[in-house]
Amino acid sequence: MTRFWKYSAMVLLALAIFVPAASARPVVFFRSYFGGPFYGPAYYGWYGPAYVAPYAVVPAPYAGKVKIETKMKDAGVYVDGGYAGTVGQLKKFPLRPGTHDIELRSPSGQTIFQERIDVLVGKTTKLAA
Repeated sequence: MTRFWKYSAMVLLALAIFVPAASARPVVFFRSYFGGPFYGPAYYGWYGPAYVAPYAVVPAPYAGKVKIETKMKDAGVYVDGGYAGTVGQLKKFPLRPGTHDIELRSPSGQTIFQERIDVLVGKTTKLAA
């Protein structure tokens, strides 16, 4: 009977070591003990708290993309009145579906380009300024 418990302990130890290593993002197996949240086995599913999701899993697109084509890479991009970054930084950026006001401003603050666009889920909207 002691042999049974010894082998059972070895199997459990092997599972505790190798299951997190098999996931795409290894995390400490018992996260609640080391300071992270632990929500219970129903939250984490079959594989335990270390298993998040492999990188190969791609969620369905919930946003569209906007691509701005211009030679002025230092122009500021404003989406619905809020600063988003420069054209050089944003190249192609995700945006919620719907109607948005896109504005390009020079570094001195003058409006260079302004357009209202419709962003569709999973599609890329190109702007040539």
